[in-house]
Amino acid sequence: MNELTKRILIAVPAAALLLWLTWLGGLPFKALFALITAITLWEVHRMFNELKTSDYIILSVLLASGIWLASDYVFGAYFLIPFILLVLSLILLTGRKRGTAENPLFSTLFNGVYAPLGFLMIAGIRFPELDIAGFWLILSFYLMIWGNDVFAYFGGKNFGKHPMAPNISPKKTWEGFFSGFVGAVAGFSIAYFIADDFPLPYWVCAPAVLIVSIFGPLGDITASSLKRLAGVKDSSALLPGHGGFFDRFDSMILSAPFMYALYYYLLYSGI
Repeated sequence: MNELTKRILIAVPAAALLLWLTWLGGLPFKALFALITAITLWEVHRMFNELKTSDYIILSVLLASGIWLASDYVFGAYFLIPFILLVLSLILLTGRKRGTAENPLFSTLFNGVYAPLGFLMIAGIRFPELDIAGFWLILSFYLMIWGNDVFAYFGGKNFGKHPMAPNISPKKTWEGFFSGFVGAVAGFSIAYFIADDFPLPYWVCAPAVLIVSIFGPLGDITASSLKRLAGVKDSSALLPGHGGFFDRFDSMILSAPFMYALYYYLLYSGI
């Protein structure tokens, strides 16, 4: 069985399950991302374990659990969350040569906060108080992420000449990066026009495309940086052909808090 066949056999049922649970919303949907959070904690711990010093996994789990248990308070500070994740991401990227990522306190903070906060904010984009309208909002996020990934891949493969981060992710190019914007527009447009009644006007959501197209690739590069430090190709082998959950959701983790903040502002600011 070749690699492409493996990817398709995993991707199709996984996407169907994700969309079904997203449609259901409520506890099943939130439980799905709580489970993914737990698995990702284990994956990131394994990668940090390959470095000179690992995270304190018990503290990482306690941090993550506290974030999820205090979710009402976390969502109340939605304007701070994106910048917390961005700072952690940039520390990992810029601190690679100085050994910051090998500091057990940073490793613990990163593992206990970065992915857990990101996944919680993904769950938040479903906006359970909006019922079906919340489904269309998070579907637009999914489709923008997927569209960005697909267009960036083919744009980079066919036109890529200028690498973005040659020392971290050599295959990523600026041509692929800008192609991803087109995919994000296409993804949002599909979600908007198939929705029975999308809860926001089309044009006010334009910043969503910028969020996905900028912070999605940065999240991907952050994950690639950690994997390169750990000397591994994938975060795990739980998803044949795809790697691990951290690999599959890396773009969403960093962009979700910004997306939640944008949608929250647009929904409740009276625009």
